[in-house]
Order: sequence, then structure tokens, then C-alpha cells
Amino acid sequence: MSTTQNTEYAALLSRLTLGTMFIAHALLKIMVFTPAGFAGYLTSIGLPDLLTYPTIIAEFGGGLLLIAGIQTRIISASLAPILLGSIIFAHGANGWLFSNTGGGWEFPAVLIALSGIQILLGDGAYSSKKVFSGMTKATAQ
Repeated sequence: MSTTQNTEYAALLSRLTLGTMFIAHALLKIMVFTPAGFAGYLTSIGLPDLLTYPTIIAEFGGGLLLIAGIQTRIISASLAPILLGSIIFAHGANGWLFSNTGGGWEFPAVLIALSGIQILLGDGAYSSKKVFSGMTKATAQ
């Protein structure tokens, strides 16, 4: 396998991991905390509850777009501020380890780093752009 192929598959693995984690974050807010509970949490830390649904939609929709490989760099860059906000407003004061009470900031920090890696790597193998452009080339021949 060439270095180019390795990079393409590394970007794919990174993209799938990041997308899955954002979907899991959204589902946690929907199924465990509930939107009302998440809204209450946001107000308890001084943020407007108006952020509840945009945050859930961004995480879930962004995760789906990442998995599909649609505008990976833009989506990764757009979702990173949510994670940064979770460090600043929710987890930063809880210490490094996510197992600390209230969850520390290590996990969101790793996801921010992974978002940065995804921005640098781009879509990778099997992105929708590559799949559809490959189909177009195959049907044009």
C-alpha cells in the first residue's frame, strides 16, 4: 500500500470515528439527558437554553455528514467550536480526566485534535465526492 493510500484510509478512519462520536454526543443529549434536561443544564452553567436544539442538530447532522464524507473540512471546523465551548463552559473546571465528577476536558480536547487532523487530511477514501465522481467517470466511459 502506498503512502497516498495510507493517508486516504487514515482520513477515512478519522472521519468515521469523529462522525460517530458526534452522533453519540447528540444521542446522549436526546436519549439520556433529554432535550429538556440538556436545556436545563445549559441554563445552569449560564448559557441560553436556546442553544439546545442547534447543538443537538449540529452534532447529529454534522456526524452524519462526516460519515458520508460531505464537506469534511468545513464540517470539522464548524463542529470544533462546540467542543471548545464544552471545555470552556462545562468541563474545564472539572480537571483533566473525563472520569472526574462532571467530566473533565480530556475527551473534548481529543475530539478537537481529531477535528484538526480531519481538517488537514480532508475527505479521505470512500467520501461521497469520490464515490460519486468515480461513478460519473465510470458511466462516462
